[in-house]
Parts: sequence; C-alpha cells; structure tokens
Amino acid sequence: MKISHIEHLGIAVQSIEEALPYFTDVLGLECYATEVVEDQKVKTAFLRCGEVKLELLEPTSPESTIQKWLDKGNKGVHHVAFCVEDGVADALAECDGKEIRLIDKAPRKGAENLNIAFLHPKSTCGILTELCEH
Repeated sequence: MKISHIEHLGIAVQSIEEALPYFTDVLGLECYATEVVEDQKVKTAFLRCGEVKLELLEPTSPESTIQKWLDKGNKGVHHVAFCVEDGVADALAECDGKEIRLIDKAPRKGAENLNIAFLHPKSTCGILTELCEH
C-alpha cells in the first residue's frame, strides 16, 4: 500500500456548534465545509491546518457509532485517515492478507465524496484507521 499523506484527523464532539469556536476563534482555523453523512449518522465540519484537515464529527442519532464512542467516556481524536494512492480496495486486500482486522470489507462513500474504509483498532496498535482515496 502506498500512503501519500494524512488525509485528516477525525475528532468526535457532542456538538459542532459548541466545539467550533475553539478551532476558529482560539486556533484561528477556518471551517470550509459542513456536511451530513446520513448512512454514518454524523454531521461533519472540516477545517484545514496546513496540509492536514481536521474533521469534527457530531452524532446525529443515538445509534451513531460516534455517539456510542462518546457514551463510553471517550472524546477527542477518534481516528486517523490516510490517503492511499493505490486505491482503497487494493489496500483492504493487502491488509486482509496481512491478517489486519477489517471493519469494512469493501470501500464505501464517506464525507467529501471520498472512497473510504476502516481498519479495526484491535489490529492497528489501538488506532482506528481510515483509508481514503480521492
């Protein structure tokens, strides 16, 4: 698998409206897009920090995986997303061949219309890892 860069850091928040002033007013970052991803039951807000994006993730339903994660007392960085140059499907096949536990068996559409897939943190040093392709 060829990774070109960190695509984004996913940050779980209970409310984008409440969290955004920290990122914009204190850190001076600009929110350039918001989007609801219905099938993932989240609202996202994107900010740039140099070449890396921050994706704020707000649950839109009690059944959202983000809400369940927050309910466990977790907060902050939820996942790291890497941009793969050789395609998510090929990267998943390579990871599967190396006995990495896959959350997604095939790529799916995510925010910003990216093809995405997740690797299970039990196989990735405790880090929920997202693979992305543009």
